[in-house]
Order: sequence, then C-alpha cells, then structure tokens
Amino acid sequence: MYRKSAIGLSSLLLITMVLTGCGTNNASSGKIVLTVGTVNNSQMTQMEQLTKSVFEKEHPNIQVNFVTLPENQLRQKVTQDVATNAGKFDVVTIGNYEAPIWANNQWVSNLKPWLSKMSTKASAAYDYGDLIKPVMQSLSFHGSPYALPFYGESSMIMYNKKLFQEHHLTMPLHPTWQQIAHFAKVINDPSQHIYGILLRGQSGWGMNLAPLDTVINTFGGRWFNMKWQSRLNSTNVENAVSFYVNLLKKYGEPSAAATGWQGALSLMSQGKGGMYYDATSEAGVLETPSSSKIAGNVGFAYAPVSATQNGSHWLWSWALAMVKDSHHKSAAFQWMTWATSPQYLVLAGKTFGWQNVPPGTRYSIYKNPKYLAAAPFANITLNSISTATPNDPTLKTVPYTGVQFVEIPQFETVGQEVSQDISAAIAGQISVKGALTEANSQVASQVNATKVAGFSRS
Repeated sequence: MYRKSAIGLSSLLLITMVLTGCGTNNASSGKIVLTVGTVNNSQMTQMEQLTKSVFEKEHPNIQVNFVTLPENQLRQKVTQDVATNAGKFDVVTIGNYEAPIWANNQWVSNLKPWLSKMSTKASAAYDYGDLIKPVMQSLSFHGSPYALPFYGESSMIMYNKKLFQEHHLTMPLHPTWQQIAHFAKVINDPSQHIYGILLRGQSGWGMNLAPLDTVINTFGGRWFNMKWQSRLNSTNVENAVSFYVNLLKKYGEPSAAATGWQGALSLMSQGKGGMYYDATSEAGVLETPSSSKIAGNVGFAYAPVSATQNGSHWLWSWALAMVKDSHHKSAAFQWMTWATSPQYLVLAGKTFGWQNVPPGTRYSIYKNPKYLAAAPFANITLNSISTATPNDPTLKTVPYTGVQFVEIPQFETVGQEVSQDISAAIAGQISVKGALTEANSQVASQVNATKVAGFSRS
C-alpha cells in the first residue's frame, strides 16, 4: 500500500512566512511596490538580479519584491491567491496551461488594451510582432494575450558526447525511444555513478507527467477519447508508462521517484548522466562552465518518437501575467514589458553569458550571431517550439488541447493525482497496471463531457 504525498505543514508555514508583510505600497519611501510571484528557475533568479540592478535604477519610483517558490508550491499558492482575490500579488508567473483558464475566470488582465496604449516609440522598441507566434498563441484567450513570455521551451534529448564516444555510440538527430533505451543500457554503469538516462520521476503534473505525456503521445496513447471517457487504462498508455518506468528503474538515477528536473539537471551537469530528456530551456545551464562540468561537450537531438511524431515534444512558456485585482497595473505593465523585451535579452546575454539568454520568446535572438555562437541548441529549440502539436497531440483524435497537459480546469487536480500514482510505480510501491487502474478511476470520477463543457481557448 502506498500513501500519496501532500505539501507538508512546514512548507505551508514557509509560504505564509514569505508572504507575511508583502504589501502593495511603501508609504515610508513613496515608492510603488510590486509583488511578483515566480518560480525558482535560474532564468527567474537572473531576472530578479537585473530588476534590482537595472530596472529599479531606471525607475526609481518602482520597487519590485519577489516571492520565489518551488514550482509545485508556487502553483498552489498563486492559484489560491488569485482565485480568492487575496491581493498579495501584482504580477504572477504562469504557463500556457493557466493562461486561458485564468483569463476565462477573469483572474488576470487582458493585455491587448495595454499594448495598444503604448507610445509609438515604446511599441517599436518592444516589437510585439517579434514574439514567437506559437508561444503567444498559447498565452492568448479569444484572440487576446493574457501573459507575456519570459522564456519559452519545448523538449529534447541532451547527451554527454564524451560518454557516447567512449561507447562508440552515435546519437541520431531524430532518435526513437527504442534507440534511447539501447543507448541507456550501454552507457549505464551505477558502480561508477554513471546513469544511462536521467528523467523526472517526482510527482506533479508539471513534473513527471511533462516528459511522460510525450512518451504516451508517441506510443499512441491518450488521456480521453472524443466522448471525454478516460483512456489511461488502455494498452497504448500502459505500454508507454511501462517503458518509462522500466527505463528509470533499469538505467535511471537513484531515488528517481523523488527526482524532479532540478535533481536530474544537477546530475547531468556533473557528468553523471549519459542522456537527459527534458526542457530545451535547460540547455544553457549545461553549456555554462561555471555550472556544468560537461560544458562544451554536450550533444543535442530532437525529442524521441515511437509510433507517431505527434505530441513528441511539448510547448511551454513561463510568462508574466498581470493580476486583475492589482492596484498598480501601470507600474506592473512597465516592468513586464521591460522583462520581456528584446533589450532585456541583450542585457541578459552581456551579463550572464549568451548561452543563458532566456530562450524561446523572440525570433530576433535566433538571428543574433553572438547567441547562435554560444548556443549550439538554438536551432533545435526554435524548430521544436515551431513544430509542437498541441492541437493534435497524439495518434488518434482527441477533444483536448495540450501536449504535456490536458487544457481543462480539472487537470490541475487530476494531473496531480495521476502523477502521484506514477511516482508510486517508479518507486515500486505499486505495479504500472495498478497505478493506471487507479489513475483511470480518479480521472473518470472527476472529468466528463458535462464538466468540461463551455471552456474554449478560441
């Protein structure tokens, strides 16, 4: 018997302590104080540094305070805050899963009127048309943008070229999952702390389900049929999940059920992984000598496929959205457009190294010779974002949008529950078949055609 995890009391107390005293103005200094809720990714840490060292100096009347939390905690806290109109945040970091749902709920502001009010000079400098179209489409609702992308990503294979050379292996540009399993078997050497492949096993719909869903898609599986009947207990899904779980058990990192992208990325950067399948946005970390022992020795390939290419690589963006109840929307918009501007990308490149520029947001960065010279993963990233198929995510027709998630309001709950079933299977606490039987039952009890009726991005 296994027990599903929950955020502990200590974590909730930490969130409460972090948020205590977060106000929206600073009477003593006369400054407008913005509170931004964001995820603890390296790009976001750099954004905070540049905000303090550059933006606040250029805008002395604005102070930006950051509430930075792990992804799972951030989602819980921010969702609770905006849904209850608690007013703790002015700007929140959300993804393209939340953007249309929160827009539909009127939790975040339509940015189209704000963009249209920009001066001619400011509008030309921001260059809205330069933003990558698939990313902006994913952040829009009924044709209007509700968030601006700080970085965008797809998924790909990152591999240690030295280990491949030592084992006389050649990575295809477009590998299959079967080839990946073979490479993992050859490279795997736990006695030397070398693991064939690193994958997310930690529970969370944005954790293990992100890479796993692409495997399910390429194996021909799907979450729902056209009648919104759960299909998680189908043969194709079971084959995909069994493949993923066995890959981790045989050739993956230790304690894989508790490993998220941070842990896997750390192992890869230490030279302890043969391959790493995850977000394209992490490639810059692996190519940074100060954070990676394998910088300059990393190979990149497109996301693996199996029965179909549809849904083989995801589409995601961490983006900045203005909370509908913010009392400082003008200042919030100023900061959001600064942090997502082409000028910010150049500033980040000069400050942190061009390989660390927030990727996947603007076409212009993929024409910048300095970025292209420092980022050997650039073309795969842009091509993967451009060819992602959120509207056609698997072999058979489905009623939903989304590659690594199902774009319905219920997914935040059922995705978390299913991810915990998968983690339990990875940990050996339950069989894959047992995990999927429970997962299918959970989904069927919470999602049906009646419950999902009425929500549409377009």
